Amino acid sequence: MDLELRHLRTLCAIADAGSLGRAAALLKYSQPAMSTQLRRIERLFGEDLFVRTASGVEPTRYGLEVLTQARDILARADAIRRRPAGDGVKAPRVLRLAATNSPVLSGMVVRIRSRRPDLTLTVSSVYPSSEIVEHLEKGELDAAIAADYPGMELRHSAAVAHREIVNEPAFVALPAGHRLKHRLEVPLAELADEAWFLTPDDGAGWPGVFYAACAAAGFTPAAVHEYLGDRLQLQDMIAEGLGVSIVQATTRPNQGVIVKPLAGTPLWTRYLLAWRRDQVTEDITETLFSSAHASYRDLITRSAHFQAWAAQTIHLLNLRRESGP
Repeated sequence: MDLELRHLRTLCAIADAGSLGRAAALLKYSQPAMSTQLRRIERLFGEDLFVRTASGVEPTRYGLEVLTQARDILARADAIRRRPAGDGVKAPRVLRLAATNSPVLSGMVVRIRSRRPDLTLTVSSVYPSSEIVEHLEKGELDAAIAADYPGMELRHSAAVAHREIVNEPAFVALPAGHRLKHRLEVPLAELADEAWFLTPDDGAGWPGVFYAACAAAGFTPAAVHEYLGDRLQLQDMIAEGLGVSIVQATTRPNQGVIVKPLAGTPLWTRYLLAWRRDQVTEDITETLFSSAHASYRDLITRSAHFQAWAAQTIHLLNLRRESGP
C-alpha cells in the first residue's frame, strides 16, 4: 500500500476526534472499517501510531511526529490546490488574529506568513478568553487562540467555531534548590505552604480551577501574588525563592528554575483555535490550525521535562493495556 493524502487525513481525524468511533462517524466510515484502515496505515509505518486509553485513543510519541508532518503536508497540498490560475495578483487580505497567554503564537505566525503570503496579519494580545469570545462575536476579530478547562468548555454563539489545538497538563516552576527538586513528579499537597504567583482571572475558569485543585489536595494557598507580566521576570522571582508558579508544560526554565509535572496531573488547560465562520474560509482555518499545531510540536521538542512526562505517561498506558481490564 502506498501512502496517500487520504491516509494522512484519516490519522488527523483520529487524533482530533480522540477516538476511532468519533473519527469514523466524522468520515462516514463504520468503526470496523476505521480500525482496519488504521492497522494498514500502522503496518505501512512499521510502528503503532496510537495507544488505546479509557476515553479513546492517544498518539504515541512516534504518532505525534507523524501527525505533525501529516498536517504540514495536508496544508501544503491544500495551498497547491488553492493556487489561482493566470497571472492576476490579488490584494492581500487582512486577518485579525489575537491570542491569550500562549507560547504557540510566535511560531504560528511565522508559519502562516510562510504558507499564506496572501494574508496580512494583525496580531494582538488579549489575556481573558472571555474577552476573546466577545471580540469574535462582535466581528472585531477574525480568529484567536483561547483557553478553557475541563468542565468549563468555551461558550459562544453559532457565529463562532472552535477546534482544540492541544489539551495540556499544568506543570509547576520551582527554585532550582527546592526541597522537592529530586522528585520526578511533585504532589500539589506538598506545596501547601508555598507562596504562589498566579495569573489573574481569565474569564474562562482560571484561577478557580487552581483553587479547586488545592482544595481537593486538602489545603488553601497560604499566600498568593497576582502576576501577569514578563515571563523572564517571573522566573527571576522564582529563582530567588520568592514563590512558585503554575506554568505551561512547555515552559523553558531559566537558570535557577526547574519545571516539574504535578503528580496525578490535577490541572489541565485546553488551547483552542476560535474563528468567525463568516469571516474565515475553510482553507484559511486549516492553515491557522496546522500552523498552531506545528508550533506546539516545536515547543515540545525543546522541552525535556515535557517529553519525559509524556514518555512515562504513554509507558503506563501501554502497561495498563497489556495487563488488560
